[in-house]
Amino acid sequence: MKHLLKYLKNYKLECVLGPLFKLLEASFELFIPLLVRRIIDVGVADKDAGYIIRNGALMVALGLIGLVCSLAAQYFSAKAAVFASAAIKRDVFKNIMSLSYSEIDNIGTSTMITRMTGDINTLQNGINMSLRLLLRSPFVVFGAVIMSFFIDLKAAGIFVLTVILLAVVVYGVMFITAPMHRSVQGKLDKVTLSLRSSLNGVRVIRAFGLENSMQKEFSDANGDLVQLQLKTGKISALMNPVTFVMINAATVWLIWSGAVSVDTGALTQGSVVALINYMSQILVELIKLANMIVLITRSLACADRIAALLNTKSSMTEGTLDKEWSGAACRVDFENCAVRYGNSNEKAIEGITFSVMPGETVGVIGGTGSGKTTLINLISRFYDVCDGSIRVDGTDVREYKYSSLRKRIAVVPQKSVLLSGSIRKNMQLGTEGISDDEIYAALKTAEAYEIVKGKEGALDYMVSHDGTDFSGGQRQRLCIARALLKKPGILILDDSTSALDYATDAALRKNLKAMEPAPTVFIVSQRTASIMHADKIIVLDEGRAVGQGTHEELLENCSVYREIYESQN
Repeated sequence: MKHLLKYLKNYKLECVLGPLFKLLEASFELFIPLLVRRIIDVGVADKDAGYIIRNGALMVALGLIGLVCSLAAQYFSAKAAVFASAAIKRDVFKNIMSLSYSEIDNIGTSTMITRMTGDINTLQNGINMSLRLLLRSPFVVFGAVIMSFFIDLKAAGIFVLTVILLAVVVYGVMFITAPMHRSVQGKLDKVTLSLRSSLNGVRVIRAFGLENSMQKEFSDANGDLVQLQLKTGKISALMNPVTFVMINAATVWLIWSGAVSVDTGALTQGSVVALINYMSQILVELIKLANMIVLITRSLACADRIAALLNTKSSMTEGTLDKEWSGAACRVDFENCAVRYGNSNEKAIEGITFSVMPGETVGVIGGTGSGKTTLINLISRFYDVCDGSIRVDGTDVREYKYSSLRKRIAVVPQKSVLLSGSIRKNMQLGTEGISDDEIYAALKTAEAYEIVKGKEGALDYMVSHDGTDFSGGQRQRLCIARALLKKPGILILDDSTSALDYATDAALRKNLKAMEPAPTVFIVSQRTASIMHADKIIVLDEGRAVGQGTHEELLENCSVYREIYESQN
């Protein structure tokens, strides 16, 4: 939590004024029982209507002033909480964007979504409630105890004993439920993961008739969350009835002892009523405090999770070289490269060495899990090598600034992603200011021109969420066109033509060859037909390059490539 307090530094005034106005409201509230005592002991006893009216008017005035103070406190507290949480969201998102794929894979998308939304919103409510009530409730409780000393020392003893017992109950419940609230948030991550997986894969789930299986998986995760929440809620729920019993028992004791004191003349009737009012104020504030303790406990658990995400730093260090790029095709050199994921002892790929001249087309092929995507992800430095080096235009990629390196490279990943918005907006991602003519030229190169022209509004056609109103092959071609608009020195197609028919695939490759200037192209594919005309083909098997050369050379010298080719022909 202390790591997040810095976000309140810019709102010091609000953090002071919010509690201050609440304390002013509480101060006025503490004077009300004294006025009630004066009305009973003086106004009612002497049948002085004027005295009763004057003190009644004073009570109304104190109530109105308290209302103004309460509204002011709410405004300043809400302002500090909302703006601080907005700053936290901004920094969390910025930190997530700076993480390498390794950290993102390790944390998990569902966890990051939960922390960015639910956790920060809970923390915001916790900050707001803390600024409003964290000082007010204890102030009223201890203020009522102090006021009781001015009325009657014997009755004050009842107040002191009650407050001590109540403090033990509140602290005990908080101590028990704090770790349970952390566990609840962890269970919520699992529910979010199950829900996200089901929604993203709904077509696959229905295709295989797995609805019941996924429902059971979600129900199990949701059931675990519900059970833990119920257990936590039951313990937290003890606070209200226990405090009610203790306060009411104290009130009965107070009435009994007060009645005896009034009978002996040691106390006035107004004093007993005032003491009961103070005990009622303690009851109300403890109810508020009990609810606030539950929220603050949850907020602290959320704050720890948010701080952990903020403190997660990328395992990669950005270089300092901002090297100018002429716009020409780039050379790429792999030298004895190896990669391992996370803390794994096994290497995903190792011993990879080859060079690609500017303008050449390189095919990467291999079985599932052979390391094809891992290999091309190293070029853009989405992952770092653990051994060896990769050079782009003669410079190690670890020396470049991310922006300087990635402006040379355009990547079309395995999963074709289109964002909600117009086709034009999707095409302009990363290349704002391009003309419609440039967009159409890229669409023609990617064999996607007819797709766009066939849509109502053409470039103004609104793409649905995740591009579900396009087929898989159409999405791939639109994503390739978007990459071409970057005019890259290196174009990476990571199995991004898998949904294209052979004729469209061949036409696309022909268009890429005819580009001026032609980029260095990496084509990752499972189909030999997509890469057989490449200048160089890299064959991967279990993370190692078992063959390099042209199609004809590999048919003669590489059994793995020959086996793949023959299985497809």
